[in-house]
Amino acid sequence: MNDDNLRWKLVKEEHLKQDKWIDFRQNIYELPDGTDIGPVYNFSKHSFSVVVAKDEKGRYICVRQYRHGIDEITTEFPAGGIEYKESEDHPYITVKNTIATEDEAFEAAKRELEEETGYVSDNWKHLLSLPANATLASNYVHIYAAKNCKKVTTQHLDDSEFLNVVLLSEDELRKRIFGGDFKQAHHVLAWYLSKEFDT
Repeated sequence: MNDDNLRWKLVKEEHLKQDKWIDFRQNIYELPDGTDIGPVYNFSKHSFSVVVAKDEKGRYICVRQYRHGIDEITTEFPAGGIEYKESEDHPYITVKNTIATEDEAFEAAKRELEEETGYVSDNWKHLLSLPANATLASNYVHIYAAKNCKKVTTQHLDDSEFLNVVLLSEDELRKRIFGGDFKQAHHVLAWYLSKEFDT
């Protein structure tokens, strides 16, 4: 079987919930052998940027915040959603309007670093962009590293954001990752990818 014979064909799509936060869909697909499978659930939400940031002393700039998915407070890197491209025809999230350009993702990375931590940098590197969850979702995570970050302002958080900034050494971060306190999978991946920027 070659790759041309692997694609599923969409037979029916139903939007169970579609607003400015999510497009949650229930689909029926035809498999390559001609049989149908369903319901299959897919969703679209904001693509987002993650920043592995280090200050001038080489400490990782991290944040502590509550994550309702696991009902825990965790340590992670600064990150944030990229605004979708609203139009008169689509004042809500769709599959297409949540895919960001690298320029949009980079602007979001810089904005989130400053707003969440008060730090800025002139030394950035784009590490990788990839689907956040290719099995279920259409949005992307854009991963960046920033070095020699300087504290220039206070936090400017959204109304729903409550977080604390923590500065961690390499050893302290490793202990949090392998000790179970650093629980965002994309952020752990970002840390590994950032090693290329350190060399």
